[in-house]
Amino acid sequence: MHRTDRKGPDMLELAILGLLKERAMHGYQLKKRLADTLGSFWQVSYGSLYPALKRLQADAAVEVTFPAEEVGRRKNVYRITPKGEAIFAELLEGVSHDATGDNGFSVRFAFFGYLKPETRIRLLERRRAFLESRWSTLKQSMQSYKERIDSYTLSLMNHELATTETDIRWLEELIKTEQRQVFEPLPEPTPAKAKAARRRSTAEPRVRTATPRAARSARAPRATASMRSSRTLRSTPAIPAPEAVDAIPSKERA
Repeated sequence: MHRTDRKGPDMLELAILGLLKERAMHGYQLKKRLADTLGSFWQVSYGSLYPALKRLQADAAVEVTFPAEEVGRRKNVYRITPKGEAIFAELLEGVSHDATGDNGFSVRFAFFGYLKPETRIRLLERRRAFLESRWSTLKQSMQSYKERIDSYTLSLMNHELATTETDIRWLEELIKTEQRQVFEPLPEPTPAKAKAARRRSTAEPRVRTATPRAARSARAPRATASMRSSRTLRSTPAIPAPEAVDAIPSKERA
């Protein structure tokens, strides 16, 4: 079992494993991705990155490979192992005590897509409870020391109070969104849509019979000759038969 009682290193190891789940990387590539993912609240240096990678190697969570296509001085490529996948899941689900703190929650939130909706709701609710406790403590401090602190300190405390309130509202919206995905049933189809779906499922498929090319070409001349004969008959004036001519009265023939 991975050690989850450490504060700082575990969060860095969680971020490393989460990024290596995407793809294997060189050390410098990993540092760049860490800066892109965590740079807004956590600067990672090589002095902390490589010791963390060595710890993960010692735990068999990460392995090192050497690409055969590289020539010259080959660089280590770090890749997550099946054990590393299990450690990542353990760290991400927040069994350690720092899951609700600022850095701990922010790192986990960057990889929320790997969690089930129920687990996301649990972590969001724990973070909301943590911030509500912080807000209450800050509010009490302001009331207790309001008369003994200067205006700048009071303004800073008001700012922190407002920021905490904003974060709580943001978490509440996230929780509502996740709950809708988990608990809301799928909409039932309307009678018209259900009837159309049954009709489509019971309808016999239309089968087109393919006609051999030889048969098509054999029928084509006959159809063309018939069409020509029909056109000739329509364009030629009718000539009465000899018997019909004899039957016409002489006056009419004259």
